[in-house]
Amino acid sequence: MELANKYNPADVESKWYQYWLDHKLFHSEPDNREPYTIVIPPPNVTGVLHMGHMLNNTIQDILVRRARMQGKNACWVPGTDHASIATEAKVVNRLAERGIKKTDLTREEFLKHVWDWTEEHGGIILKQLRKLGASCDWDRTAFTMDDIRSKGVIKVFCDLYNKGLIYRGVRMVNWDPKALTALSDEEVVFKENQGKLYYLRYKIEGEDGYAIVATTRPETIMGDTAMCINPNDPKNTHLKGKRVIVPLVGRSIPVIEDEYVDIEFGTGCLKVTPAHDVNDYMLGEKHNLQSIDIFNPDGTISEAAGMYVGMDRFAVRKQIEKDLEAANLLEKVEPYTNNVGYSERTNVPIEPKLSMQWFLKMEHMAEIALDPVMTDEIQFYPAKYKNTYRHWLENIKDWCVSRQLWWGHRIPAYYLPQGGYVVAENIDEALKLAIEKTGDKTLTVDSLRQDDDCLDTWFSSWLWPISLFDGINNPDNNEINYYYPTADLVTGPDIIFFWVARMIMAGYEYKGERPFNHVYFTGIVRDKLGRKMSKQLGNSPDPLLLIDQFGADGVRMGMMLSAPAGNDILFDESLCEQGRNFNNKIWNAFRLIKGWEVSETATQPETSKVAIQWFEAKLQQTLAEIDDLFSKYRLSEALLAVYKLFWDNFSAWYLEMIKPAYGSPIDVITYNTTLDFFDALLRTLHPFMPFITEELWQALTPRQDGESIMVARQPELKPFDKTLIDEFEHAAELITNIRATRAKKNLSPKEPLELQVVGTRTNRFDSVVVKLANISAMNVVTEAASGAISFLIGTTQYAIPMTGLVNADEEIAKMEAELKHLEGFLVGVMKKLGNEKFMANAKPEVVALEQKKRSDAETKIATLKENIAALKK
Repeated sequence: MELANKYNPADVESKWYQYWLDHKLFHSEPDNREPYTIVIPPPNVTGVLHMGHMLNNTIQDILVRRARMQGKNACWVPGTDHASIATEAKVVNRLAERGIKKTDLTREEFLKHVWDWTEEHGGIILKQLRKLGASCDWDRTAFTMDDIRSKGVIKVFCDLYNKGLIYRGVRMVNWDPKALTALSDEEVVFKENQGKLYYLRYKIEGEDGYAIVATTRPETIMGDTAMCINPNDPKNTHLKGKRVIVPLVGRSIPVIEDEYVDIEFGTGCLKVTPAHDVNDYMLGEKHNLQSIDIFNPDGTISEAAGMYVGMDRFAVRKQIEKDLEAANLLEKVEPYTNNVGYSERTNVPIEPKLSMQWFLKMEHMAEIALDPVMTDEIQFYPAKYKNTYRHWLENIKDWCVSRQLWWGHRIPAYYLPQGGYVVAENIDEALKLAIEKTGDKTLTVDSLRQDDDCLDTWFSSWLWPISLFDGINNPDNNEINYYYPTADLVTGPDIIFFWVARMIMAGYEYKGERPFNHVYFTGIVRDKLGRKMSKQLGNSPDPLLLIDQFGADGVRMGMMLSAPAGNDILFDESLCEQGRNFNNKIWNAFRLIKGWEVSETATQPETSKVAIQWFEAKLQQTLAEIDDLFSKYRLSEALLAVYKLFWDNFSAWYLEMIKPAYGSPIDVITYNTTLDFFDALLRTLHPFMPFITEELWQALTPRQDGESIMVARQPELKPFDKTLIDEFEHAAELITNIRATRAKKNLSPKEPLELQVVGTRTNRFDSVVVKLANISAMNVVTEAASGAISFLIGTTQYAIPMTGLVNADEEIAKMEAELKHLEGFLVGVMKKLGNEKFMANAKPEVVALEQKKRSDAETKIATLKENIAALKK
């Protein structure tokens, strides 16, 4: 292969991705190998790629590619989620632009519009993932609303209903007035809100006095059916057994007593609105209070309120403040900060609302899902999320699974003409059950009416690791038995309750075992200032533009260098630039090696022999480190280890050690071994940077069509000589010191220098020191020559005679100036270390740093004094 002078990702990436597809290198079928399975967290079907997807899918691809190169049967299953609320909202908006209301359409007509939208926009994100290099088995692409997944969802609903775990009832739910649907607790996001606390005057019936009630929601007074005080509150004893008049409304309501009321909040008097507050609802149930629903589904005031009918709830809040003031029924208003629940999807404040919904009992599910995580049968990375998980499961509430939407899996409940309902997988089965239940054989399918509601989107997602292998409909099929449980789940901690916990529940309920072995929690992608990326802030780069600019490998590396597990990612485009520069480094190193003339007869120099021994040891040490880091899911550190191995050890040292003299050939043994090393480096790098490694691996040696680095094995781990690595570190430090001395003294690199070793020592890299530091002679002496510049490496002293090379007077003046500066610096450090207050209050690591400063300064001062003394002799 002819290689271009400069690496251009655009020339390489689409070519090799198509090659991988053409040879079905991503495809997996059950066989006798160890399976390695990952299921993709399904993005919204009409979504587009954002930085969070980039991070999540880069991590998954690294894990999958590495497993494939370890000889495992790697299967990464892609798919998309139908995203009920988000998708329906987009279609409703699109229809509104055309002047069509959802309410003007039949369910079937509306769903046709949604399917059209889904086909038009669906799957774009999966195509975009190909640009990233995602090695998914695209033949297995699934959709939560496809036939297999839909059939499984309905089957599970019916099964849980028949087990007595799903029930229907009127309960207080979180209502989204914009999406017009109930939400689960997990779909509510609490935000700090700067509002007001209104002190309202409730007249005591039959008296002249007033009871003062503090509330943040004066617009709900039309739904008040009681006032509540704490029986232990002395300041409100006079209200016991009384009735009060709701301001403006004029309704007489009882004063009830309950220890639930916080004596310290406001005046200790609580207005009770059972239809519009979770806690008030519980008080209403306990004290048998009337419940008045004053809100329409869209958040406007209903006829039941009797006032402000049709007005928006927030408009009423403003108006009622004025009206209360005008009626002298507003005691005072104070600024007040509280947490308000918002719909995660539509970002509007939710409304607690009594509503007939379907619920899944969660107590049993929590019981089966808690222990596996707490005992590490399923391992969380980082482990800190175990406590978050435990807290949620131990305080779990029943899951509201119904949504007042048309797009989604329709609830398989069928209502009977004479009342009641049956739950069945299809209409024919429902008819049989209906006839059995009623004894009425005249019933037909037309007699039954299916529930209008849909299931929560997460009710399909929680089955994902099972349903992708058709494990619900065909529980004992070959694929589910082979691929399940999956190996790793990569996801964000923000959906630990929505998705992770529920998949664990479904796994144990329907397969009797865990759905995955490990869960890797990514952090949130933030900008370099620490702000969450968002369209509003304009700080979220387009991932595809980044790929165009830096190449997929550059972007992957940029993401991973900033992505420690579970911690937020401070993304900076300069890291992508670093990734692109690394691509160029790899490319240029390959071109350098391939550009050498090779001699079959040249003798291998000693420097090359020892360089090969050292790099083999260093390679093995790094491979062992990478293996350990992968086992702990510290992928960023694993990438950094490969990066340093290539950039620092291979390019900066090894290639310099073996590089032939200008115009001379390289011996064939060193050349072939270097290509072998390059091969090993490419295979180690491939999971992180798939495109450039494939391009160069194909260019290393002639390949057959269908061969790919993707299915080449990861380098084999072998024992290594640690002492050899230590000796090289010593030699490398020695070379660095000699080069620094040259720079300091303005000596040309071409000027050969004598190196004196004071005392005895052995090092296998002396030939390397001679070559790379341009040493004319390395002599062992008992004392450094007069005027020599000396330095310590470890416990060994080295000296470079300066006679005839430098102006002694100028050098002494320079060193005395540096000595004066260091001595002043040391005085400051010693003062700090002698300060009892500092020593008592400073953190141990701060004290340790100051002690190191002292030690370093003392060593440098001693060396400077020796060098000054030597030059003065």
